[in-house]
Amino acid sequence: MRTPRFCPQCGGSTLQRGLPPGDTHERLICMGCGYIHYENPKVITGCIIEQEGKYLLCQRAIAPQAGTWVLPAGFMENGETTEQAALREVWEESGVRAEILSPYSIFSVPKINEVYIIFRAIALEITGQYGPETATCRFFAPEDIPWDSIYYPAIRQILERYICERQAGVYGIYVGNDDTGMVHFIH
Repeated sequence: MRTPRFCPQCGGSTLQRGLPPGDTHERLICMGCGYIHYENPKVITGCIIEQEGKYLLCQRAIAPQAGTWVLPAGFMENGETTEQAALREVWEESGVRAEILSPYSIFSVPKINEVYIIFRAIALEITGQYGPETATCRFFAPEDIPWDSIYYPAIRQILERYICERQAGVYGIYVGNDDTGMVHFIH
């Protein structure tokens, strides 16, 4: 995340890190007007989309890691719900119109200040057209998934778990993080 050089409130150049009264975290504080600038994690939303026992993956066309495979997902925009953001990202990255069935995983990556919210979804329409961030996309049977080319370890874990649950016919909602590597089942 880029640290601002000027106060978003007054335009002054007197931003300094400090602990605001009553706060628990250091923040950027404008010494001119007292504005406190909060730096918060980015939210990434997306979907596991299955069709006839196959799972949709997109091959990245852009850095980082162009050529690797990911679930259709991306950054949430201001003014969107998590569901709207997930469906928009699926559309932009894969050209698939989807319907969300349920939440599936909330995974925190504190080292890079990101939170992943992944939903279970089904494809309603497959156009075969996708955006510039995607080189190609396709549905893979579990045995054909390019596991070694999946870019994000968290996404690989989520997809592996989902496929096991799909075979058992029972789904959970998971929360976890990259600090412990643990993912917990919520009943």
